[in-house]
Amino acid sequence: MTGTTRSSADLDPRRRRILYRSWHRGTREMDLLMGRFADALIDQLSEHDVADFERLIEVEDPELFAWIGGVTPPPEHDTPVFKRFRTFHLSGEGVPEI
Repeated sequence: MTGTTRSSADLDPRRRRILYRSWHRGTREMDLLMGRFADALIDQLSEHDVADFERLIEVEDPELFAWIGGVTPPPEHDTPVFKRFRTFHLSGEGVPEI
């Protein structure tokens, strides 16, 4: 079970791969964080943002959790797409309706 709510049929191969990897990180908590963000916004990201998100996917879960919690990430990850990712979850956008 992935949890994804979006079809990848309309995405280019690069974005399909990112969507899949977002939902298959290794820990369920991070799958939910990365996957929901990707479901909602992968088709809206610029090519530059897609590259930044690909790099973000490679970050180990404990580090990424710390950054979401307020620890400042290193400059190479403190990008507009990371800020959008953190805001997406902290604002409640990434929380599914019950």
